Amino acid sequence: MKNTLETRLGLFFALALVTAFILLEMVGGADFLKKTIPVRVRFNNIQELKAGDPVKMAGVQVGRVEGIQIVDQKVEVLMKLHREAEVRTSSRATIKFVGLMGQNFVSIDFGTSQSPKAASNTLLESGDQVDLSTLMSKLEGVASGVEGLTKNFSGENFSNLLGPFTDFLKQNNPKLTAILGNLQNITTQISEGQGTVGKLISDDSLYASALDAVKSLNSTSAEIKKAIGDAQGTLDQAKSVITQINQGQGTLGKMIKDEALYKETTTAMINLREILQKINQGQGSVGKLVNDESFFNNATMTLQKVDKATEGLEDQGPLSVLGLVVGKLF
Repeated sequence: MKNTLETRLGLFFALALVTAFILLEMVGGADFLKKTIPVRVRFNNIQELKAGDPVKMAGVQVGRVEGIQIVDQKVEVLMKLHREAEVRTSSRATIKFVGLMGQNFVSIDFGTSQSPKAASNTLLESGDQVDLSTLMSKLEGVASGVEGLTKNFSGENFSNLLGPFTDFLKQNNPKLTAILGNLQNITTQISEGQGTVGKLISDDSLYASALDAVKSLNSTSAEIKKAIGDAQGTLDQAKSVITQINQGQGTLGKMIKDEALYKETTTAMINLREILQKINQGQGSVGKLVNDESFFNNATMTLQKVDKATEGLEDQGPLSVLGLVVGKLF
């Protein structure tokens, strides 16, 4: 290749073009070099937004405004977003501005992770944007209110406002002076430990008594906690016993839960009831003994005879009794 002026100029322009592309890529201006998708959003008012303004997500630029047009009585903004941007169909777009005189831009939130990723020509929902003129009018109203307030505190109005208070101070100056003097005397006595309040503040013995009272209260509370713990332990033991009874453990548990013992007890009660019925009806030996009047009469006569025999034996001596017994035997 010949080293001519035309060759050197060509190389210079080629290097300048490559450098320009590199610089545009570094500053984010060469969005046309990246893969993008068109996304639309409709606003009631776009403020001062214009084509070329950035589109950001969480402060990171993810695209630019491509075009603006009016559709169905709303302003439709066409945006070119990077494909790697995590824009969802539930994402919301809002027009914001940097400072009062800063550049406008479109801010898009992340939306919900459950919603699908935005496709080409997806229409996003728009959020409420701050109207700068409305904000300025509100600030103007606040400034007017502050100005009116400062006018109310002018010299004449301020004197009229404080006039009754100054008259009150002048009329009651001796009384107020006496009150302040008494307060000073009281505070002096308190600081010197005089009077009830002064002793409460300065007396060390009172502090020691209060400290002992607090210690006693702490000891009492500890004993109460111990008593509560013992009661809780007793309750736990009672719960354990009841649980064992419900599970059929131990003598009482078996008596309550053992069906065989219940059946045996029921059978024994039935048998006892039948025996008592037979006795009441005079059946059997015991029934006859209880209900037969002749047996009662015979027993009574027998006891009378024994009684008479014992009376006859009392009149005779031991040998006579022995002789009678031997005579009866032989």
